Amino acid sequence: MAGSTTIERNRLWARLNTAVAAQETPFSSPLVVVDLDAFDANAKDLVRRAAGKPVRVASKSVRVPDLLRRVLARDGFEGVLAFTLREALWLEEQGVSDDLVVAYPTVDRGALATLVASPRAAAHVTLMVDDVAQLDVVDSVRSSTAVPVRIAIDVDAGLRIGSQHVGPKRSPLYDASGVLELARTITSRPGFRLVGVMTYEGQVAGLQDVVPTARARSMIVRGLKTASVAQLARRRREVADVLAEITELEFWNAGGSGSVESSGGDPVVTEIAAGSGLLVPTLFDHYRSFAPRPAAFYGLPVTRRPSPDVATVHGGGLVASGPAGPDRLPTPWAPAGLQVTTLEGAGEVQTPLVGHTAALLQIGDLVWFRHAKAGELMEHTNAAHLLAGDALVGTATTYRGHGLAF
Repeated sequence: MAGSTTIERNRLWARLNTAVAAQETPFSSPLVVVDLDAFDANAKDLVRRAAGKPVRVASKSVRVPDLLRRVLARDGFEGVLAFTLREALWLEEQGVSDDLVVAYPTVDRGALATLVASPRAAAHVTLMVDDVAQLDVVDSVRSSTAVPVRIAIDVDAGLRIGSQHVGPKRSPLYDASGVLELARTITSRPGFRLVGVMTYEGQVAGLQDVVPTARARSMIVRGLKTASVAQLARRRREVADVLAEITELEFWNAGGSGSVESSGGDPVVTEIAAGSGLLVPTLFDHYRSFAPRPAAFYGLPVTRRPSPDVATVHGGGLVASGPAGPDRLPTPWAPAGLQVTTLEGAGEVQTPLVGHTAALLQIGDLVWFRHAKAGELMEHTNAAHLLAGDALVGTATTYRGHGLAF
């Protein structure tokens, strides 16, 4: 992985500290910094990997409107994959994008009422469904079907081996017949337009497959990925064939940062979703398919030295969602050579650090961490400070900084 050697991490430590020291304004903790050089390099690489198919940026993995604007201004990126309808409506209102697909079904009646009352928003936002009941919720908030609602169908993209299912537990729709039945309902129901399909193969896009400390497991993961790609290509073709009999789709969304090549290589797929590959959290460090550059960091000050070989920083407990385990903990990254302790881990108000570097840290020094996930870091700060070269060049307000909690 780029930027992972001890020398590179220590150079990053010096670079970040120098940039922060040059600023006169006091910083809050955690001090979140996005390295624009790495961010832009990762964006360029995602476009390269997509090989001509547009990349729809997954906002859940960014959560900073100015960074969304930055990446959408690049050739190769088109539209936003939002994680809630309220978020999509806000991004549309702010002019961040006029092409927003909500990745998850919604039963938020207030947000749905806003959508159906606005012809402009309804023309720019696509809802995700996998059940007729979700259409019923839309109809429950409107008195007229004059404003059509754009709909995409979420089709399960997991791998099935006998009775076993490997992959995210998302849509109940698996076979082409079930998808066709729902599609016919949508196309015949007043006030709805079927415009797209989504197949998110999380077992391919979201699993590291060359983890140095888990070689046997990585080999199994690579085998599952190969089987998933082959099985899903066949199922996508079957679904596409039956849908072509009743409608012409605008898009077929698939993949994620970890599966850009395999998803884009399927001729059925018209666009790739990606977001984590821009900021690169630690859960995306070990992929065979790409070598990203970490772009998001947060700095915490050393506030005490309980012993000569321990340095304690203020705060730090920014633990990622998902199955609880060591891989969900933040990683002390720069300087290199630090670890959290097994007894305290990453704490809400303090995090003791050990390792050969700990003895060299002084009170007031900054230790820079990486989060295990991308966008979740931005829920802990009002603004991300932007680093270009060796200097901080501005700030970008997060959703939280805008007073939003999606």
